[in-house]
Amino acid sequence: MQIKEAIEGDVVVLSLRGNLMGEPETTEFRDKIKNLARDGFLKIVLDVSKIKWINSSGLGSLISALTTVNNAGGDMRISNVTEKINSLFMITQLIKVFKTFESNERAVASYLVDPVSGTPIEG
Repeated sequence: MQIKEAIEGDVVVLSLRGNLMGEPETTEFRDKIKNLARDGFLKIVLDVSKIKWINSSGLGSLISALTTVNNAGGDMRISNVTEKINSLFMITQLIKVFKTFESNERAVASYLVDPVSGTPIEG
């Protein structure tokens, strides 16, 4: 699996390509998330548009990533969810756990909130 990193302001966008089905991919992915959280990057967007296959180990690594980021005081979004991955999220009820967005831009924009009211900033 390949992980491409881009930083937009204080948001890290990780574009995942390949399979998320077990070792060594899941370890590499979890290590990347842990390192980002350790380095203070607490707003993370996962672009899953290029994930070909995902199984229970892959879903577990996504849950682990979300837990790692949340425990560090951050939050994670998932963007460009394919029909296949969305179906898995629906079947497993993870659709209630993950914040999903149709594009990287919308996922990044979802982090923009008014510091006074805490409500999203439009535009």
